[in-house]
Amino acid sequence: MTTTRINFLATITIATVMLSCSTNSTKADASNSTANITSAADIVAEGNPEALQVTGAPNVPAPIGNRGAKKLIVNLETSEIEGIIADSIHYTFWTFNGTVPGSFIRVREGDEITLNLKNAANSVMPHNIDLHAVTGPGGGAAVTTSAPGKESSFTFKAINPGLYVYHCAAPPVPMHIGNGMYGLILVEPAGGLKPVDKEFYIMQGDFYTKASTIKKGLMEFNNDKAVAEEPDYVLFNGKKGSLLGANKLEAKVGETIRLFVGNGGPNLTSSFHVIGEIFDNVYIEGGSTVSHNIQTTMIPAGGATIVEFKVDVPGEYVLVDHSLSRAFNKGCIGKLKVSGNANPKIYSSNKTAAAE
Repeated sequence: MTTTRINFLATITIATVMLSCSTNSTKADASNSTANITSAADIVAEGNPEALQVTGAPNVPAPIGNRGAKKLIVNLETSEIEGIIADSIHYTFWTFNGTVPGSFIRVREGDEITLNLKNAANSVMPHNIDLHAVTGPGGGAAVTTSAPGKESSFTFKAINPGLYVYHCAAPPVPMHIGNGMYGLILVEPAGGLKPVDKEFYIMQGDFYTKASTIKKGLMEFNNDKAVAEEPDYVLFNGKKGSLLGANKLEAKVGETIRLFVGNGGPNLTSSFHVIGEIFDNVYIEGGSTVSHNIQTTMIPAGGATIVEFKVDVPGEYVLVDHSLSRAFNKGCIGKLKVSGNANPKIYSSNKTAAAE
């Protein structure tokens, strides 16, 4: 047999083995994925149903810890309210529990959650909820559409750990989301997330405005700007300055910070960055894959991420969408104030940072 033929046969054999290994690996991954979902679905939620504590941004509920799966009740109310969007400018927000973003929901895999959604009697529009953490038609939207003054309910099993967006999915969907109808639900893995010192809830959104035809001095949603994807404001937590001045986040040197960051959209992708810090851990798109030493992380509209970092040096750290015109011209900016002793091994200067 010639050398050429021997090499050819060897190449075919190696390729066949590699293809077989790849196929078996793919089958194994798919099998493991199915097993995980089946396992979480089979977890028995113990006890009688109990009301779950939810919180408004930037606060988050207490960590799950090592508790077992429970039966939980989450109560949300949709309402259309007038609030301040920037400076003294009033805007008609559509909300979950009266805030933008809506309340932070924190559960664990295997929990059985009954979600009650009430639409305020003075609402003009029907509203519902689509939770990206739900496995089922419409994420719950199909069964929770509620006319003003009405209430709907459904129950779901939390089977996939991660940080997920929820939002209103009543038509026209971009209008409901563009008015602020979004929030985050965290499904912790069994055993809980690793403890940290401080946790905060931040959610970005893009807002499209025009003068109201109903009330002088009031702004409302502008569909033409939304379709063109040309927002007047890009904001953290629904208001210009929501994380500035007296509202800035605070921590101490040596503490590890965890930020739960979502992007309601409805259109723009966020380039989330903290000026002067590097993310030690980034849970990519809010899932189970963790990357390290990240400067800026992308968050798609309708997506989320978890970032963690230790603060080693005192001072003020600026949170931005690094598409920087959004930060410095459209309001997507906040601050984290860190107090404590200087650390010249890491950072030193003979100049004093300018006061706020």
